[in-house]
Amino acid sequence: MAKILVVDDEADLELLVKQKFRRKIRENIYEFVFAQNGEEALEKLGQHPDLDIILSDINMPVMDGLTLLTKLSEANPTIKAVMVSAYGDMQNIRMAMNRGAYDFVFKPVDFEDLDLTMEKTIRHVRQLQQTLRAIKENNILKMYVDENVLNFMTHKEFENNLMRNEVQEATVMFVDICEFTAITEHFPANTVVNLLNSLFDKIVKEIIGQEGHVDKFIGDAVMAVFKGENHLQRALDAALSIKNQIKTSKEITGTSKTFKPEISIGINSGEMVSGNIGSVSLKRLDYTVIGDSVNTAQRLQSAAKPGQILVNQQVFMQVKEAFQFQKIGEVLLKNKALPATVYEVLE
Repeated sequence: MAKILVVDDEADLELLVKQKFRRKIRENIYEFVFAQNGEEALEKLGQHPDLDIILSDINMPVMDGLTLLTKLSEANPTIKAVMVSAYGDMQNIRMAMNRGAYDFVFKPVDFEDLDLTMEKTIRHVRQLQQTLRAIKENNILKMYVDENVLNFMTHKEFENNLMRNEVQEATVMFVDICEFTAITEHFPANTVVNLLNSLFDKIVKEIIGQEGHVDKFIGDAVMAVFKGENHLQRALDAALSIKNQIKTSKEITGTSKTFKPEISIGINSGEMVSGNIGSVSLKRLDYTVIGDSVNTAQRLQSAAKPGQILVNQQVFMQVKEAFQFQKIGEVLLKNKALPATVYEVLE
């Protein structure tokens, strides 16, 4: 879907645009946002960072279209403007082009021509967005990967090393943000993503603080692995810290729902296989851990209620002197033939 901002002080234009493009609006090809002058358009750009193109008049009160053009690169570097104006003299066209306009359409508007111009402009914007995304991904890779490693990744030896695996003792923790999927229906997309990232930030800081590493983000859940000395104790300390941190998060209120963040956690410790899982031919692999110990940790998290940290009998026996527990009882975990005795970590 392309998101288009229409900027014009003519009151009838909004209705006319909605009528002329009703089929594409209904089919989710176009989504329109409207503003009556350049100043209001900048406010809309702040509210809708996912806008693709602008259709703007030139002569408007408060802030005209030519002034708006000079401010677009600051507001959104990939957005492109098509000027739609009755002022079709060469001086206005030259001024608009010099200030960054992508194209020019005259009033009265030929909507078939406008549609073709919009399609062309949207294709151009999509190419810009893809290029910026590729540059960003490449720069992020350079931030985390040494240049020698990048060169090594192009060699055949890299593919051979990718398939080397090992068995090791470690602790796995799954942290799920409870009922988070439900809020996507009640809050704007940007609010949902920003909230999820802020909660992940709190979770990740506590994991790193206990020398664990984040294995992956799975939707609204985090999988973390703790290795080395006292890995189980460090995982439990991290879980308790995460629980306390999330408690301090403020609730947010939407149009019809209030959301107070809560987490559920499952932890298990034991032997697991560590290695690169994925497709070598696509060069898309995750260095991760797999095995029954990992699966059990995830099942324990699924069984946990909001605010609970659950472990099984084996983990309880290893650290019962160092932490406070409350016995929950026998719970049937998914894909397990026999019930497991489960404990909640309290302190």
